[in-house]
Amino acid sequence: MSPLASLLHLLSFFAPALVVAAFVALAARVLLPPAARPSSWGFAFVLNFAAGAVALGAGLWYFGHDGKMATYAALVLAVASTQWLAGRAWRG
Repeated sequence: MSPLASLLHLLSFFAPALVVAAFVALAARVLLPPAARPSSWGFAFVLNFAAGAVALGAGLWYFGHDGKMATYAALVLAVASTQWLAGRAWRG
């Protein structure tokens, strides 16, 4: 496999985490009350992406291949939990 093909495979693997992180970070800026919004969109995006990438990596490790629905469910749960924690939503 060429280096370009390897890079494209790696980018395709992390694409779901990138998209979910972007959508959740943008939705938080619109839907959450001002007290629960994270201070910066970029900070929330990076945190969400990191949590999503870890969830995808854990799913790849556990199942032995990517693309399982359980992995995508874990991705959504990880990103949503990270956004909730970053926005300090437990304070109400």
